[in-house]
Amino acid sequence: MDIFLAVLILTSLSVCLYLRLKKSKAHEGFKNFPIVGTLPLFLWNRHRYLDWTAEVISNCRTSTAVFRRPGKVHGVITANPDVVEHMLKTHFENYPKGERFVSLLEDFLGGGIFNSDGEIWRVQRKTASYEFNTRSLRNFVMENVAMEIGRRLIPVFERASETGRVLDLQDVLERFSFDNVCKLAFDYDPGCLGGDGTTGAEFMRAFANAATLSYGRYVFYCSLIIGAFVIGTCSLLPSQYYVIAKSPFRFPVFHAGPRMCLGKDMAFIQMKSIAAAVIERFHVEVVENEKAPKYLLSLTLRMENGLQVMLKKRHTMDLLS
Repeated sequence: MDIFLAVLILTSLSVCLYLRLKKSKAHEGFKNFPIVGTLPLFLWNRHRYLDWTAEVISNCRTSTAVFRRPGKVHGVITANPDVVEHMLKTHFENYPKGERFVSLLEDFLGGGIFNSDGEIWRVQRKTASYEFNTRSLRNFVMENVAMEIGRRLIPVFERASETGRVLDLQDVLERFSFDNVCKLAFDYDPGCLGGDGTTGAEFMRAFANAATLSYGRYVFYCSLIIGAFVIGTCSLLPSQYYVIAKSPFRFPVFHAGPRMCLGKDMAFIQMKSIAAAVIERFHVEVVENEKAPKYLLSLTLRMENGLQVMLKKRHTMDLLS
């Protein structure tokens, strides 16, 4: 009963403070209230967290703002490439994941390279770097990508184009990636993209659910994300290539600095191979192309309700026009 009463009081206080805030003048950064800090607005905007933080950051001259919660625990949210570079590269050693981060993801990631600091991380990074730079591994990835495209992805698209079935492109590409990652990491083919591309994904779903639940621990217990890099809107693939080439700290999709994703080159192999194979054979039309996608809070940036598309086969003359 005491917990319920506390939650009720906090919720009521949050609503009152928010209504008061709506009448106040706009200001730079997050609105901080006595005692509760930014928590009321976090609760109010919890279902649109990325949009909310992007709006706040865009109104900050430095593209950086302090996020305060009850007590003395604060967080920094930034979209400033110079600040990102400071944290991820220049003074990398000063910004470890920390015990809280590691403990919240330990059930999911254990003490592996994605969830460790210091010497434990350095040893794993060195070992993994050697493996990822071998010619045999690169050839293995390219062969598997070609096989997955030819035997699974294209047949799924062809059947969809023939029957007029709407496909969730996000789901299809996640299945494609999951199959390839499992082959690379575990020498196991889960066959998530087999058949019509809608079955055989129990392991993938379990993995995705575990990631979502693990991320939820931050939202529920911490009520903040330290060092979050806010991306307000989704770019088209050519735009992403341009931004990544320009500065890895402006759009750190593959992270940056010493923790730069080791699978970056292999991810580009997948993206370019899929884009070339699909564009050559199909017209891809987004079903609801007038609506901007809504994003889900997760360990990876995903679109709510996926990306529904319809495919039509290209004719030879289409490629010449």
